[in-house]
Amino acid sequence: MQNSTYSPPSVLILGFGEITDINYLYSVITLVGFMVIVLSNCTVIITILLYKSLHEPMYIFISALCVNGLYGSSAVLPSLFINLICKTQNISYTACIIQVFCTHTYVLCEITMLAVMAYDRYVCIFNPLRYVSIMALTTAFKLIFAASIFSLILITIHVALTSRLPLCDNVILKIYCDNWSVVRLSCIDTTVNNIFGLFIIVTSMVVMPLLIALSYIEILKECAKSKEVRDKAMQTCAPQVISILIFITGCVFEVLLYRFVPTRVPYGLRVFMSVELIVVPPLVNPLLYGLKLKAIKVKIVQTLLHGQS
Repeated sequence: MQNSTYSPPSVLILGFGEITDINYLYSVITLVGFMVIVLSNCTVIITILLYKSLHEPMYIFISALCVNGLYGSSAVLPSLFINLICKTQNISYTACIIQVFCTHTYVLCEITMLAVMAYDRYVCIFNPLRYVSIMALTTAFKLIFAASIFSLILITIHVALTSRLPLCDNVILKIYCDNWSVVRLSCIDTTVNNIFGLFIIVTSMVVMPLLIALSYIEILKECAKSKEVRDKAMQTCAPQVISILIFITGCVFEVLLYRFVPTRVPYGLRVFMSVELIVVPPLVNPLLYGLKLKAIKVKIVQTLLHGQS
């Protein structure tokens, strides 16, 4: 049995399916989407970096979220564009593993950062007088660093367990590589991979959302007591809530539908939702925070019209 297993030099991605019929149209959409993501996220990041008035924890967290969005979309969209424009469905095994690592660290870091941001809003609402001392800039950077390291360590172990597997097939169902798509190609027992994968799913889909929910439940309770608190919460928390809902929707699809019943999901929906997790949050987050938060919107307009003052 061992002699019949192999690690193929390339992985054939069948998820393109009907996309190849009008690949040039989709390649243009992919390129434009990626350019918008880069431009919008860089605009928010640069604006926050340029203006000292935005050097506050909430805006630092937003810039970190934008950086992570750039990281995640860059792991998929350029290779997707190349595959579409060149009419190829192949990706090297090494590139596939790198893509697995990047997409999964992006996802885990994103949900962890959203939990950190929910905690930041909780502290701001409940301890406004002590907020500056509790959530100092150094604390904000430590939390961002902790979220990044936590994600990198877990996903490094996850991908290391996957890369050791011999493969007996080279066909996956998605238009980019993810961990489960590679694991399912193995002919040997993958119990260890499944257990560790379940641990990561519980961490990202149960623990982190639970922490986020607890923070916002307490904030909602406080909002019911005071109109001033309610107005403040609506201004700063609404973009985060929308961002969280968009991201978790994509995660739920990935975990529940794609993992367990991929072939029963309509082709168009399967393709859209598989890309949604990578494309929509980085595309929407800069618009949400840039347009909803007045401080960022004013500085962006000021920079575009008059330059930095």
